[in-house]
Amino acid sequence: MKQVIIAAIAICTIAVNSYAQQPAIRQKNFNLSRNVAISGYDPISYFNKKPVKGSANLAYTYGGITYYFANAADLNLFKNNPAAYEPQYGGWCAYAMGSKGQKVEVDPETYKIVNGKLYLFYNKLFNNTLTSWNKDETALKAKADANWQKYIAKTK
Repeated sequence: MKQVIIAAIAICTIAVNSYAQQPAIRQKNFNLSRNVAISGYDPISYFNKKPVKGSANLAYTYGGITYYFANAADLNLFKNNPAAYEPQYGGWCAYAMGSKGQKVEVDPETYKIVNGKLYLFYNKLFNNTLTSWNKDETALKAKADANWQKYIAKTK
């Protein structure tokens, strides 16, 4: 049983690293606005509990995806471990990815940090999907993870 678990972890690690190495695939799957992720918001700022817009003067491209940062300290944090700060599901709505397997735009100020990962949500027209996500987070996250892998597999 231990060997099966170790093999599964190894396969997942290889898959994630392979995906991270392919900028063209990432660009096709990420939610980008004018070729910038998270509508220009600084990804580090979410972990400081106050999402703020970054600056084009402090831009950094990781794996084909460009991010803006509010300050040099945030930029350096990101450079040291980009995978830790990137939004899940390419920055698409986590609830929509889990409930219907769809890529849906987000409100970059509607988010949640779960186990050190950034999740973004649609929040317009009296429909805040973060509220729905919170009602069944465990099941929705499992479905969203599986649906996201399908998107990645389609574009390889």
